[in-house]
Amino acid sequence: MSLKHTDEQNFEKDVQQSQGLVLVDFWAEWCMPCKRLMPILESVAQQNSDITIIKVNVDENPDLSSTFNIRTIPTLILFKDGQQIAVKNGGAPAIELSEWIRSNAK
Repeated sequence: MSLKHTDEQNFEKDVQQSQGLVLVDFWAEWCMPCKRLMPILESVAQQNSDITIIKVNVDENPDLSSTFNIRTIPTLILFKDGQQIAVKNGGAPAIELSEWIRSNAK
């Protein structure tokens, strides 16, 4: 599965009304750790067909950033059936990120 992008207008439909696991990556174009995380998220998406990964640009979506109290980026928020279940600040290797997803999705 590839990475998808969403915005404030589509967040509810893309994330909060979704069934299953959705990992939301809050990021910015100027953020170097966010750029390093991109291929890791692509790898996680390819290895886990049961999860949707959605990116939210914090500069273009300030209301969403405020709603979810985003203070650092990258911030990853894991949703299950539309409900927030876990938050992770910063990046991680693909194996560690997959384990974090699996341990929180139980």
